[in-house]
Amino acid sequence: MIDFKTMIENESVEDILLHFAPIRSYPDIDNMYVRYDFEVAAKCVLLFTYQKLVKEGKLAKDERGRTLKGPNWQAPKFVTDKKYGIE
Repeated sequence: MIDFKTMIENESVEDILLHFAPIRSYPDIDNMYVRYDFEVAAKCVLLFTYQKLVKEGKLAKDERGRTLKGPNWQAPKFVTDKKYGIE
């Protein structure tokens, strides 16, 4: 089982988005931050970081608006290290 609370508390917003944006909807990710680190959602840090990652090519959008891995995407270290119950 993934430990979302510890992950949100210890990892950067950018790394969380790089991992979850291609597999979960933006509202789902926003909900995680509302639950575990409200300041990130309240101050629009999540939205601005998401927009920055799309602009940098780390994330992309398809014709239906779904988020995909961009050409410059790289797995965050916490994912490659399989921390927090990620397999």
